[in-house]
Amino acid sequence: MEANEPLSGMILELRRGTVVLCALCKLKKPMYGYNLLGELADSGISVEANTLYPLLRRLEGQGLLTSSWNTEEAKPRKYYQTTPQGDELCKKLLAQWENLTENMKKITEDYKNDK
Repeated sequence: MEANEPLSGMILELRRGTVVLCALCKLKKPMYGYNLLGELADSGISVEANTLYPLLRRLEGQGLLTSSWNTEEAKPRKYYQTTPQGDELCKKLLAQWENLTENMKKITEDYKNDK
């Protein structure tokens, strides 16, 4: 096993839940998948298309997103947007995220100061 394999796996675990929260936050306004990929990447959250699209379908299946096709442009695009349930879940997850990051900051600062 290479030295960076445990790190890569742990980074994936850390990012997994954040992608859900990021998608819910960004999809308050209608957006198609490729555009969402770009917006996330521009914000420093790079996600593979083969990760994002199944996530969008899963969130839609859970009633947290709706989708609709826009066929008015040259290339038809499927737009996603949060439902009221998705907005409510996003608010709750965001509150948990803020609490978690506040507590993590305390822990990591203690760690840094112990060096």
